[in-house]
Amino acid sequence: MSKFKFHALISAVLLISVVFSGLVGLSQSPHPTVRLTTDPPISQVLPFEAEADTPLGSHKPTSPTSLQLQAVDAVGKPLENTKIHLQILTPPRNIWLTTDFPIVEGTKLLDLEANAPQGKLVVQQTLPIRGRYELLVNVTPLQVGAFAPFEQTITFNLPENPLKYKYFGILVVILLIVGFGGGWVIGGSQAIQPGEIAPSRVRLLLSGAIIVAIAALIFINVNAEMAESHMSHMSEPAPKTDNSGIGESQGLKAQFSGDTSATVGIPAKLQLQVTDTTTNQPATDVLFNIKATQLEENWVAFAYQATPDSAGQLKWLSEFFDGAPHSVEVQVSPQPNAIRQFQPFKVKKEIEVEAVSPPLSVRFIGLAYFTIFVIIGLLIGMRVRQLRGQREART
Repeated sequence: MSKFKFHALISAVLLISVVFSGLVGLSQSPHPTVRLTTDPPISQVLPFEAEADTPLGSHKPTSPTSLQLQAVDAVGKPLENTKIHLQILTPPRNIWLTTDFPIVEGTKLLDLEANAPQGKLVVQQTLPIRGRYELLVNVTPLQVGAFAPFEQTITFNLPENPLKYKYFGILVVILLIVGFGGGWVIGGSQAIQPGEIAPSRVRLLLSGAIIVAIAALIFINVNAEMAESHMSHMSEPAPKTDNSGIGESQGLKAQFSGDTSATVGIPAKLQLQVTDTTTNQPATDVLFNIKATQLEENWVAFAYQATPDSAGQLKWLSEFFDGAPHSVEVQVSPQPNAIRQFQPFKVKKEIEVEAVSPPLSVRFIGLAYFTIFVIIGLLIGMRVRQLRGQREART
């Protein structure tokens, strides 16, 4: 190789190294990001417990989890004058290991876009099920060109309540004992008397199973009648309340519109609009304090404090995962440093939520698991009884 070609090769290698190092440095350079903190820490949060005023095994009242999002620039300084679009997606569907709310799995729990003057967005949301949640965050500047818009996906895992595993273990032990007892009876050497279709112990076992089945059917029917009576009582006309979603105070008018009914698993569309009645122009110098409350047990599903956009509006999608009526109440108040000051007032909407029963496939899978445990106990009982009979025969 000539000296000239050798130097050319070395120069090309050095040039490629410089370009590659620049690309690597560029890819590893700091960039804007969104930081998530929760209160309490996510490791201390338990999934919501249906039909309970308090979480399973806890004496603390049910309360939503505070999700705090902070947008920061490349050096960690909070971004100002931003608009944050947040979507909360529930853990994906798993038919083999379902949760307490199978219909809620793999759905959108919240979809909210709001102004964040300090780059901070705080929502309080009750998390219904265990598993891996996804937060899809889109940050854009309110002033064009202030910074480049960016997106980020934040994930966290909500652990299951440890007591659920304890209760499941107790149930498994009970099913194994029941199966073992049946296997012990069937596994013994039993003679069939003339005129009998099965040994007396087997007939006794079947009679006991029939009695248990009848008792279970009676229990289910009684519960169904009580639930139907409760629902008919709930369907009786309630005292009339102001459910128009319209309120006025000192020249301001707030209108709460959107869906008046919802279905579990499908987000409801909600919207707030505030106008100045004297000028008929949007009012942007107000503050919204939003709270969604489940009416039957009076726990808070969602809470948020926000300001309207330039059109005096706030829009969001919210899923009501519990099939019970909810009340969404909004307090409209003046911003602390606003020129216009007025007496805070409230608007409210009650939303009927249609419950959705778990799919039959989920019920059958659960029944299959319980049946398998009984069969395992049955086989163990039969085998132990046979081994004991063989030892007795040898002696």
